Amino acid sequence: MVKLLRKVMHINGMGRNINVINKRSDELKVGVDIVSRADVLVSEILDSELLGEGLIPTLQHAHEMLLVENPLVVPFRATTYGQLVESTSLWKLHDLYTNEAKASDGIHLVPTGLHTILRVKSQQYAMHCDAITKEIKLLSEPFKIFEFDLWKRPDSHGETELQIKATNDGRVNAVVSWWILQLDQEGTIFYSTAPRWISSPINTSTRGWCDHWKQCVWFVEGKGMPICKGEEVLLNACHSETSISYNLNPNIPRTEVTQDNLHTEDFQLILPPERIAIYGDGEWRLCMLTAIRNALSQRAEPLCVVADDSVFSTICIAHLSETAHVLSLFPGLGDRGAQYLETVADANGFSMDRVEVLRKRKTCWTMDDTHQKKVDLLIGEPYYYGNDGMLPWQNLRFWKERTMLDPILSEDVLIMPCKGILKACAMSLPDLWNSRRSLSKIEGLDHAVVNTTLGACGDLSPPKEGPCLPFFIWQCGEIKELSEVFTVMEFDHSKPISQCHGKALVEFTEPGICHGFALWIDWVMDVENSIVLSTGPDKRYWKQGVKLLAAPVTVGTKGFGRTGECCSTLIEASFDPSSGEVNIQHTFS
Repeated sequence: MVKLLRKVMHINGMGRNINVINKRSDELKVGVDIVSRADVLVSEILDSELLGEGLIPTLQHAHEMLLVENPLVVPFRATTYGQLVESTSLWKLHDLYTNEAKASDGIHLVPTGLHTILRVKSQQYAMHCDAITKEIKLLSEPFKIFEFDLWKRPDSHGETELQIKATNDGRVNAVVSWWILQLDQEGTIFYSTAPRWISSPINTSTRGWCDHWKQCVWFVEGKGMPICKGEEVLLNACHSETSISYNLNPNIPRTEVTQDNLHTEDFQLILPPERIAIYGDGEWRLCMLTAIRNALSQRAEPLCVVADDSVFSTICIAHLSETAHVLSLFPGLGDRGAQYLETVADANGFSMDRVEVLRKRKTCWTMDDTHQKKVDLLIGEPYYYGNDGMLPWQNLRFWKERTMLDPILSEDVLIMPCKGILKACAMSLPDLWNSRRSLSKIEGLDHAVVNTTLGACGDLSPPKEGPCLPFFIWQCGEIKELSEVFTVMEFDHSKPISQCHGKALVEFTEPGICHGFALWIDWVMDVENSIVLSTGPDKRYWKQGVKLLAAPVTVGTKGFGRTGECCSTLIEASFDPSSGEVNIQHTFS
């Protein structure tokens, strides 16, 4: 970043006016790095939660060690706001216990009495709440939570209690929060991250969609808290140096208590909200259960290996078959996964003498690892703990694991999923494209020199191509599908991992501006192709890969396209097993 800064300074003729110090601010010393205490502080150490990038400790050090008394500070003040909401979409992201009970399939990831053993971390989650506006019921007016005067030393910790009156009947599933910056001392310049449903003079600016600052969501435990219109509830809010947390309790004691307060456990397995929602999804569970049951019916006393971090698959196999022996690799969960299985085994009707978690990672497996028995069933969702923010094809790690296990697989081994299919769709993504476009002049300063390093699309120097980026398509602002979903290439898991190539000629079905392609993998669980688990844009709990075009292309439909409009595109892709990368090329016609 220092190198890029110096390039920008040089190209704008400012090299002599600015002294760049390649240090953290809390490493600076007056009289060594700077000649005297500073009169002005400018900072942008903000994340969606406001405090997560270390705003408080950084400003504490600055006020104590680097600044004069009563300095000029930009931003001058920051205020956090919140609102109580009801939302089934948000509720599904954390209440696995209730959603699993609806599935009624006999699999208990969160058994009765162990309601919080598998849960999300208690924290604020950044999210584009505008994308689910129609699925949110507002239960209160917006309320102010914390005000941080940045012109003076901020406190490390703070606490407040708020009496909030309900404006609707409903069930509080979450607290949606945002912040507003007052940038100048006079109070004439503001910036807000409020959702679009908030109507205020501050929020009527032309601020567009951005990916770096979103709203935040704090989940209310369990099924949430029922409230009636006009009722007052008590919200306790606390902030540390880097985060804000909430505790919501009614003023009047109720007979209904959220199930998470009934029992506590010393051990908890923490998973991301999207993984909790997947495990609570009845359709997904039925597909996995059916595929595993069908596979087990073909083997008498199978040796089954779960190659990924799927606790659901391990429990499902052990629950469905009394004769199956299960080896779970749990490459990410490790000992935590093993402890979790031991805790829920009784509730799922199996004993740990039939389930083994291999605690060591190996590059080559032998019969010694499987007690001299060949593997009959190799399974994955695929899901790898810690891969949640990565591109879809990173889960082809399952194919790599399958190849490593090849020496111990039986000749008629059943592999699930038996293949992956790379799918794609041409998309109009104006908000996302603009947020990743190359830079030019910003407030009169030429920044184009940074594009070779930072640019993802726009005026990039050929032959530089923009990378594929992981995104939840449904959170990408304005979106529109311009083509049918098409297959790019397939990954055959019945064979060891290898290079793959594929291409498809795609005709546009909708006119518009094409900004790129959404890509994802559909996992085919059985050789009959009857059970397919999609991770596409219509599925909210998986990130897709997005290949942004260097420049947007105007497209039309075949036979109706106007002069200059493209009616089709040729997509070519290749998979490199050594790097795990998928390379995408496109030609419009």
